[in-house]
Amino acid sequence: MQPLLRGALAACALALAAQAALAQAYPDKPLTLVVPFAAGSGTDSVARAVAAGLSARLKQPVIVDNKPGANAQIAAQFVAKAKGDGYTLFMTTNTS
Repeated sequence: MQPLLRGALAACALALAAQAALAQAYPDKPLTLVVPFAAGSGTDSVARAVAAGLSARLKQPVIVDNKPGANAQIAAQFVAKAKGDGYTLFMTTNTS
């Protein structure tokens, strides 16, 4: 077999293997939506509406976790240190 044909077949095999790996179910456990403001704030209200929509669409619970303080740094550091698996989300606002 020619090297070019062998390389093309190997590339096709790798592409098919990668496609199968991407077909994993997400999410398979609850998500956490971290909000850097207290419960009852405007951002918290929007986050709870977003969480309800996500939960209905993804068929998994979405937990709103309020971590107020230090101008959002507490929540931001919590999310930055979280496992990078896509199950911890951060929602904030830009105010002026």
